[in-house]
Amino acid sequence: MKRITKNIVGAAVAAVLSFGLISFSCSGKGGASNGANTAFADTVPAVKIPAESLSVLEAMQNVFRSISSQVLPSVVEVDVTEKKTRPANPFGDLPFKFFGFPDNDEPREYEAQGLGSGVIIRKDGKKYFVLTNNHVAGSATEISVKLNDGRKFDGKLVGADERMDVALVSFEADDSSIPCATLGDSDKVQTGDICFAMGAPLGYSQSVTEGIVSATGRSGGQIGNINDFIQTDTAINQGNSGGPLLNIYGEVIGINTWIASQSGGSQGLGFAIPINNIKHAIDEFIANGKVTYGWLGVSLVEIREQIKESLGVKGKDGAFASQIFVDSPAFKGGMQAGDYIIELNGRAVKSVDQLVRDVGSLPANKEAKFKVIRGGKEMPLNVMITERTKEVSSSTAKLWPGFIPVPLTDDVRKKLELDNKVEGVAVTNVQAKSPAASLRLQEGDVITAVNGKKVKNLAEFYAALDLTKTKSIQFTIGSGAGSITTGTYSF
Repeated sequence: MKRITKNIVGAAVAAVLSFGLISFSCSGKGGASNGANTAFADTVPAVKIPAESLSVLEAMQNVFRSISSQVLPSVVEVDVTEKKTRPANPFGDLPFKFFGFPDNDEPREYEAQGLGSGVIIRKDGKKYFVLTNNHVAGSATEISVKLNDGRKFDGKLVGADERMDVALVSFEADDSSIPCATLGDSDKVQTGDICFAMGAPLGYSQSVTEGIVSATGRSGGQIGNINDFIQTDTAINQGNSGGPLLNIYGEVIGINTWIASQSGGSQGLGFAIPINNIKHAIDEFIANGKVTYGWLGVSLVEIREQIKESLGVKGKDGAFASQIFVDSPAFKGGMQAGDYIIELNGRAVKSVDQLVRDVGSLPANKEAKFKVIRGGKEMPLNVMITERTKEVSSSTAKLWPGFIPVPLTDDVRKKLELDNKVEGVAVTNVQAKSPAASLRLQEGDVITAVNGKKVKNLAEFYAALDLTKTKSIQFTIGSGAGSITTGTYSF
């Protein structure tokens, strides 16, 4: 089975090493003759189409023309320059080590050019605002905005957000007639809807492609991104990033961001960020230069029905809190590792992705009402949400327990060569600098007891971690004469 790689659409910069020389090429900057053969179709006699059928086709064609002519003037090409670094020695330190010479050269900085797309969505006097992707303009040192009539303006980064992969760029112009695109309602988008992608694929500015919405609510893209994408078979290629996805009314319903492809080009698997997920970010960029997110402080995972049954949540939608950050809002609000979150502010939790988005949209320093299932019983919890920062959300030192426990299924037993009589949970995904790491837990360890009490399965393991009953935890690894007991972790 061939592996499908996910390629970030947009500014693609290729660095080619050849005998220590480096050359840089910007994706799609060449003309149509670059490496391509021109093919001409054979001429055939015109086919007589029934008048009724032709009128339908003409009506559709007129819609396509109307959308293109109305929206293209607000679609721009975004040219960027970024500063990057490369090793001073393109061969690494191998020859220096081989001959015994030191290699003290520092990495060298260079400028790389790239391009993407964008769409003008707002104006304020002489200032126009362009919506694009973070991976297009978020780290640019220079930005140029090229309009559909060829005019170029210096752009300025207003704000960018890596999690959402969106950025807002501004430019100033005396021309008050430059149009802004209309933002639609992406919540109304359905599978099968006709849609259009506009942008500068491979550098071909003012391009329009058409297709349908293949699916909504898709996951994927870069690790760490907020998962909620519109999938489309509309042709999207490198350079389309940041360009708009539109409905048949010419309204922006998404911002194109990435493709799934085996070839690196369009294979009918394009993905766009729903515009409703971005609207609040536009206002925040203009007001504060950044997007703020609410922070709960739990690590969430999807769990299979088999595990749901063992935890007493069979057939229920929700999000499983496999780990919790000590001293986080969730921790202070009474939430625990092993809780199954089923409701937030009266709204049912359908998936992990949904809960991540909903928590992120919560204002800081305001209480949120959760409902969780613990030990088979529902319970309400009130949590004071705080602002999410990179420091607090990535500090594994306070991530409890610092690993993901898994049940001893037949596959796990076979892999760990365990006897069927052994009961407990297996340790996986031990986080560096976490409590688990400080207790010297390792991948593949089997925890058979917590605080001296035997645990037979996942439910009993999480029940033993109930911090309302104990403020210190100690694990037993293995069983019988070969068992060992870890140190104690105190809260």
